[in-house]
Amino acid sequence: MQQLTQKLGSGDMTIQNIPYPQIGKGMVIVKNHYSIISAGTEGSTVQAARKSLIGKAKERPQQVKQVLDTLKTQGPVQTYRAVMKKLDAYSPLGYSCAGEVIEIGEGVTEFKIGDKVACAGAGYANHAEVVAIPINLCVKLEDMANLKDAAYNTLGAIAMQGIRQADMRLGETCVVIGLGLLGQLTALILKASGVNVIGIDISKQAVNQAINNKAIDYGYIRNKPGIEEDIRHFTNGIGADAIIITAASSSLDPINFAGAVARKKGTVVILGDVPTGFNRNPFWYPKELDLKMSCSYGPGRYDLNYEEKGIDYPVAYVRWTEKRNMQAFQELLVKKRIDIGYLTTHEFNFEDAGNAFDLVVNKIEPFTGIALKYDVKKIVDKDKIITSNLLKSGLVNISFIGAGSYAQGNLLPYISQLKRIQKVGVLTNTGTTSKRVAEKFGFQFCATQEEDVLNSSTNTLFIASRHDSHGSYVLKGLKSNKHVFVEKPLCLLETELEAIIDAQRIHNKTVMVGFNRRFSPLTQKIKSTLGSDPMTMIYRINAGYIPKNTWIQDIEIGGGRVLGEVCHFIDYLTFINGSLPIKVSANALPDVENLNDTVNVLIQFENGSTGVIGYYANGSKSLSKEYVEIYASGTTVILDDFKALKIYGKGKAFKQKLMSQNKGQKIMVETFLNSLLKEKQAPIHFNDIISVTKASFRVLDSIKYGGKQYEV
Repeated sequence: MQQLTQKLGSGDMTIQNIPYPQIGKGMVIVKNHYSIISAGTEGSTVQAARKSLIGKAKERPQQVKQVLDTLKTQGPVQTYRAVMKKLDAYSPLGYSCAGEVIEIGEGVTEFKIGDKVACAGAGYANHAEVVAIPINLCVKLEDMANLKDAAYNTLGAIAMQGIRQADMRLGETCVVIGLGLLGQLTALILKASGVNVIGIDISKQAVNQAINNKAIDYGYIRNKPGIEEDIRHFTNGIGADAIIITAASSSLDPINFAGAVARKKGTVVILGDVPTGFNRNPFWYPKELDLKMSCSYGPGRYDLNYEEKGIDYPVAYVRWTEKRNMQAFQELLVKKRIDIGYLTTHEFNFEDAGNAFDLVVNKIEPFTGIALKYDVKKIVDKDKIITSNLLKSGLVNISFIGAGSYAQGNLLPYISQLKRIQKVGVLTNTGTTSKRVAEKFGFQFCATQEEDVLNSSTNTLFIASRHDSHGSYVLKGLKSNKHVFVEKPLCLLETELEAIIDAQRIHNKTVMVGFNRRFSPLTQKIKSTLGSDPMTMIYRINAGYIPKNTWIQDIEIGGGRVLGEVCHFIDYLTFINGSLPIKVSANALPDVENLNDTVNVLIQFENGSTGVIGYYANGSKSLSKEYVEIYASGTTVILDDFKALKIYGKGKAFKQKLMSQNKGQKIMVETFLNSLLKEKQAPIHFNDIISVTKASFRVLDSIKYGGKQYEV
């Protein structure tokens, strides 16, 4: 299928063939009829991409800070890879579209094939022939719906939420500052609600367009003399009950002007991208004005449970969610309570999308809404896309399932270029990622269907997808007679673990988990120094806070930080002391979000060794992330963040310091591949992997029961 993409680094925009989208649980596949270009949101994204690196840095100071922080902790190589991954990626464009349902995912009951729908969401409702949409970002339309108008779905919901934040009443007056696409939609909905509307813009053309199409009652160019007096006159000396700012500007004028024209105890709602550092006097303070932010499409936005899992908010408690806002907007359209036909000033065929964006960026002529029209008669298939003509086979033939930031920075660059190793296929949730990874790292194809990467052309499967899919993909890989490398954790469910144990025994294939720290050069030095005597080990992790709504904190998707991250450190101590964990106890610091991510773990091992893991989400960011102390037979080891090692024993202490952090990913990948090439024993014994995974489950049990000790 074809999709419009842009590279953030070069600004290059192309329509290219990418794999058909993956359909997950609670999703539908939609064949687009129309999608809408947002001149504000998308226009700024495209303009930023076309700027120089210095220009990009000025646009995104927060991201520059993140790059500098990564440089401090991970060194120049990983920082460069992280930056280039972002700059070289194919970024999808678009976030508002309408079309026809052609596939239905597991658990979907409210849609059927053939339904007309309107869709929303960046990363979902793309400018593409076919899109995959979660059910709470998709609304069913009437059969007679105009799909071009319905494609304004996202923008309509954003306007609707801004109006709800303003909490207007019949007969009140609202000033809309900014009469672009979003401002015109806001004005139309306000008028349909019985609100008096005054429109303000710096463009005479925008003001006239709103007046001529009866979107507003009165309109003014911002620099008109006496504009504040005119608004007072229109409102009988009261002032505006609410002001909704839909403009995008770096100026403080919109927020200060809003204060000037608002009535006492009025409301100002920020819908557009404007600064909020208003002047306290002479208006905001004496009028006791309320300032509200409007969060995009409405309640549910940025909530993983709502948007990805499809869990709705009860209507009795959250009357207007983002989906219900979309439905309300579509109802206004189908009942002809608002007419938005005039907003589409330009229409392009999808294959001419580049010309459409040139119009947006270069402002060749006046425009408001720009619609992209798709060839709905075109057949879209699920065939894999060939990215390399070197269709050869090696002794080790690798395919990837999942290839996000970690895989691109820490796995793929280290895959050996030996002649006996071939890169076969890539399968990810998004076709843009699959295509770029396949091209950049020299895979033969990128795919949509699992069977393409599980067939006989692949004998080694790398799994770097989200945690909840690890267990099922490991099982599919083993049952397809593949060696498997899976990023930690091995799985999230004990039933999956038992099934993996059985499958590995039956098929006798290597299962490797990405426990990279045991392969670090400094770890190897520690291991060779300490020997096999019982030891006491302390591993402190200054993990830092991760918000509750992040996927890794979700028990169903990420497994939480114990299963998702603490397993790393259990494995490390297991490797260092050379025996398996036999007993585990753990206590978590109480927290209001019940995340269990500040936790102390005590482990007893078969050879008498003990280990303490202190995993802390409540520490200072200025402290190094990982710190290890080991005591054994008169020797003390201190490892600081995999950059500095000190070993105290007899005589002068041994010290080693690396130029940059090395957590062993390169050696891990090479060791795994060489073990397959030379048919050697797996780099990590399967018993270690199973014991570490079981110990991670027991940590959760112990936390649940207040520190009770469990046998592994």
